[in-house]
Amino acid sequence: MTDLINCSAQYYLNAIDLAKNDLAAVELYILYLLPDIYSFPKRLPAANFNLVFMDLLNELNLDKIFIQKINDECLIKANIQLDVLRLDKIHPVVSGNKWFKLKYYLQQAAEDNCTCIATFGGAFSNHIIAVAYACAAKKIQCIGYIRGERPATFSPTLSDAKALNMRLIFLSRSEYLNRKKSIQNDQSTFYVPEGGYGKNGVKGASEILNFVPDIPGYNYIVCAVGTGTMLAGIVNASSTHQNIIGISVLKNNFSVENEVLALVNDKAKNQTKILHDYHFGGYAKYAQQLIEFMNKTWKAYALPLDFVYTAKAFYAIFDLLKNDFFIAGSKILFVHSGGLQGNRSLKEETLLF
Repeated sequence: MTDLINCSAQYYLNAIDLAKNDLAAVELYILYLLPDIYSFPKRLPAANFNLVFMDLLNELNLDKIFIQKINDECLIKANIQLDVLRLDKIHPVVSGNKWFKLKYYLQQAAEDNCTCIATFGGAFSNHIIAVAYACAAKKIQCIGYIRGERPATFSPTLSDAKALNMRLIFLSRSEYLNRKKSIQNDQSTFYVPEGGYGKNGVKGASEILNFVPDIPGYNYIVCAVGTGTMLAGIVNASSTHQNIIGISVLKNNFSVENEVLALVNDKAKNQTKILHDYHFGGYAKYAQQLIEFMNKTWKAYALPLDFVYTAKAFYAIFDLLKNDFFIAGSKILFVHSGGLQGNRSLKEETLLF
């Protein structure tokens, strides 16, 4: 309450006006006053209260992206160097690769004079909350088509998306598979594919490696794979001597290989490989083994992972290392794609961060 009293009355009134008397939204904006933007198991991380009234680009901390070196006995023994590209530092909500995959869609929507942006995702989608936040920052309407029936209680992600004035439309599993039929023929609405999949998403994702000093020095680049958009962008931006390894987080999602190849330059099609053995039961599924690995990683390296994407991919690296997958003397770059929304579904104290 002290922080609320100390904040300017004008910002408070602006928040109420923007929230359109939605108490959940007012609560969300007040939460932006709280400290520690990276500890948010139950609510959106905090940010300066007035940031939602500024252009999103001004909020991004691209200068905070850095390379974190991982020192571990097994790496030393195998003569392997492992570095992590910390994209998660960009922004607490539009985190990691989300900005890169969204930026050219947002640009195209502006060029087309669209007044609303619609997209697709699940109940704990990093993509959904990133789009909701981006639209709130730019003060434009947005719609989220959500996979699954309308729940009795919203997930924290959906509650926050709604508080950011995203209109939520729930589609059954069968309707979601045929979601193109749900799209309204409205020229004022710009549709962003799920996960930013498409040429615009790949174009943005191809800029990720620009933040890596001496990128040609890496032999392997590893990342988690959902739609494959980031993977395709990284492949297109990589050098011919580099091996790009994608870790699929979905069970039996073999179709993603052709979906990635459809977006990859012809000259780079032989550089990528997608592994399907680290899904831990399927999308958003996990085992206690994975949770323990996440906590161990946090304690050892202060590296936060999410059980939906990054933890599975990072776990895969160490498992592959045990099986001599990587050539001795190699340098590996792991792309931390950010987004910890999935962790918010876990019980308190499950994770150490």
